[in-house]
Amino acid sequence: MAIQIVAEKMVFGGSCLAKMNGKNVFIPYAVPGETLEIEITKSFRDYDLAKITRIVAASAHRVEPFCPLYRICGGCNMQHISADYQRELRAQMLKDSFEREGISVPDIQIISGEEKGYRARIQLTDGGFKERDSNKVVPLSACPVATAEINRYLAAIPQEDRPRGRIHIFGDRRVQNAPSFDHLILAEEKKSLKLGQQEMSEKLKKRIKHYVKPRFAGTMADSTNLCTVALSGKTIQFDARGFFQSNIDVLEKTIATLTTNLGGKRVLDMYAGAGVFSVFLSDIFENITLVEHNRDALVQAEINLAGKRHESYGISGAKWIRENAAQILSKEGSFDAVVIDPPRSGMEKEVRDWLCKNKVGQIRSVSCDPATHARDSAALVKSGYTLSRLYLLDFYPQTSHIESLAFFEHFEDDDA
Repeated sequence: MAIQIVAEKMVFGGSCLAKMNGKNVFIPYAVPGETLEIEITKSFRDYDLAKITRIVAASAHRVEPFCPLYRICGGCNMQHISADYQRELRAQMLKDSFEREGISVPDIQIISGEEKGYRARIQLTDGGFKERDSNKVVPLSACPVATAEINRYLAAIPQEDRPRGRIHIFGDRRVQNAPSFDHLILAEEKKSLKLGQQEMSEKLKKRIKHYVKPRFAGTMADSTNLCTVALSGKTIQFDARGFFQSNIDVLEKTIATLTTNLGGKRVLDMYAGAGVFSVFLSDIFENITLVEHNRDALVQAEINLAGKRHESYGISGAKWIRENAAQILSKEGSFDAVVIDPPRSGMEKEVRDWLCKNKVGQIRSVSCDPATHARDSAALVKSGYTLSRLYLLDFYPQTSHIESLAFFEHFEDDDA
């Protein structure tokens, strides 16, 4: 039975919220303010899921999706909304997340780039994309949000000739090493089977505190998986099978913003990954401490930071707090700044508590999840930090994915 309803605000995940007899209804592919006919697809005790059967009164922000696979593949979920309004909605969802935690939010600034042709990293399964909510493979010869370098590969190599299984592709004009296609690295998952066939040099091992044999499908296992990019005048190396930001234009802008008005003797790069931020922090700090549990990523950080004063800890943030932090502070003194970029789950409790207790003048906090970012930010604010700036990092246009950057300051007289 069709039900007429008015879509209210958009919520994290990209669906619009509506109310029916006091019960929340979540509607994918809606736009706030639209009058819709819907059909309930799943019903739970506290909420329902619905699909649109007819748009009664469309939003002025509704547009025609530009990709023929929209709503079929598991990627984009906001192509039906104009690009400018998309950014407004993502900023509002970010604001809502922080306000739910009781944080007074400064005006959100948006760091953005191109709306199409931006995505430098994709994954293919048996040569195609996964269908939304399914394991079925969707064939494709182009992806409008992917870079020109990736689309040249998709056009040149027929579906049946692409590698089977799961492969990672990183393609961008700034890729400097590309054996098969111009500015593109193709890394196959099966190459992880070579793990342990090559060992780090003894010199490199000594640079990483608490080094143990890599326990991940690793960067040292097969050099053909390594990708080198030119990033804002620096050269960065990483494993194409691991995480690296997909939107290089926005990444360069983010780095420039994150490092603005930072400087001093010592900085902590917590959850440092391959050391992307540290490479740029090394220009404005005398010494950097990197903490990253994925030692394969940390091997790349060592290569990227060659010749720079730094020390690396291949352990979790929680373990670093328990075993190393007090000794370092006693010997070296406080950090002048902390840059922190945790996984989706947010800061480990030990790390969050340590930051709240050991006040640092400046914290630059990057996050890929607004809910955990807001939770961690609330703890920092409650302990005496001031949230001075909040940015929406618009890495993924056409999707509801939200990344953010928060500036926290602590002044000596805050607790006086």
